[in-house]
Amino acid sequence: MKKLILLFTMVLFSSAAWSFDEGLARSYSQYFQPFDGKATSKALHFVPASDFVKAIKSGEKLFVLDIRTPAETGIIAMGVKDKLAVPMNHVFTPAVLSKIPTDRKVVVVCKAGVRAMAIATALRHTGFKNVYVLKGGIAGLAKYVVPKTVY
Repeated sequence: MKKLILLFTMVLFSSAAWSFDEGLARSYSQYFQPFDGKATSKALHFVPASDFVKAIKSGEKLFVLDIRTPAETGIIAMGVKDKLAVPMNHVFTPAVLSKIPTDRKVVVVCKAGVRAMAIATALRHTGFKNVYVLKGGIAGLAKYVVPKTVY
């Protein structure tokens, strides 16, 4: 009887450990098809700090989704007109998703770009086609922005 319980337990836990959502895996496989070699950076929709600054200076209609924590945004805030500051763990709520525009470029920003890439990838995967990532995040922007580039 002990052997039967042990066998049942092993089968139960091993199947749970090896299971995954096949539909979701197929969906991601299709989503990541363009991510190949040199096309990867373009597929990730990175926006270099220089292009971001040029877009703001030229008056391009951008929406900035700042996903840093309140502690981070309390120290260094973005003075961009159209922005939403919301921590990444709140982005996928209906209230926040309804505030993200679909008719213009959305640039996701974090400290270094890693969290922004994760959120932007998930947003694009859920149907937002206009989502980009500030390459290098606020840190990269701070390295690029000096008085000469701002004015």
